[in-house]
Amino acid sequence: MNLCIDAGNSRVKWGWHDGSQWAALASVSLIEFAAATHDINPFAATHANPEKIIISNVAGEGAHQLLVNWTSIFEAEPHWLRGTPQACGVQNDYENPEQLGPDRWAALIAARALHSGECLVINSGTATTIDMLTADGVFQGGAILPGVELMRFVLHEHTGRLPLQTGHPVQTPRNTLDAIESGCWHAQAGAVQRVAAQMGKDVLCLFSGGAGQVLMQQLPHLKTRYVDNLVLEGLARIAQHANTP
Repeated sequence: MNLCIDAGNSRVKWGWHDGSQWAALASVSLIEFAAATHDINPFAATHANPEKIIISNVAGEGAHQLLVNWTSIFEAEPHWLRGTPQACGVQNDYENPEQLGPDRWAALIAARALHSGECLVINSGTATTIDMLTADGVFQGGAILPGVELMRFVLHEHTGRLPLQTGHPVQTPRNTLDAIESGCWHAQAGAVQRVAAQMGKDVLCLFSGGAGQVLMQQLPHLKTRYVDNLVLEGLARIAQHANTP
């Protein structure tokens, strides 16, 4: 059994994978994860000693230390995922492959396993990432932009009067809340459309993340699919095929 951990900007997700399917999945906010104690280890509650531990962490040094603490009860040494030039049938064409975020790298590897054609891999959460993957399995590059909640928060923080409350994305906004919400979602959808146009009309847009389903609904003219826990899926595949400790 392998323990796969995805520490994102706002949530920590993990799962136990037996090589063919998930035996258990869990998710908590980063705040809840930080509040755990040695008496309530979040990983020990579900399964015994894992064969491998593989971690994607984009939440910073504080989360890194927490993950070190919580996984230290197991015999297996954690493998901290980083971008590499190639893995699991995906070629990484980033200028410096190691600079590619581990969450994006894992999502690309999962996408390749799920779809053999060209696709956009879109993970929409605190940030939105839009990554281009060719039918040959080459990651060509991608875009990063603030997620909807972050866009809304920045507008509130850096203007004198714009409110923070959530509005509704509508065709013709006629109040400030709806105008903000519509603008944020237009920005998200427009970014996806522009990158998709670079790849052609047959590209599959593979969505994941907390805001992924809502974003997907803004793009009815594209070929779309939503996959929950795409990063974990990639981590499970890496753990299964790589010679990790």
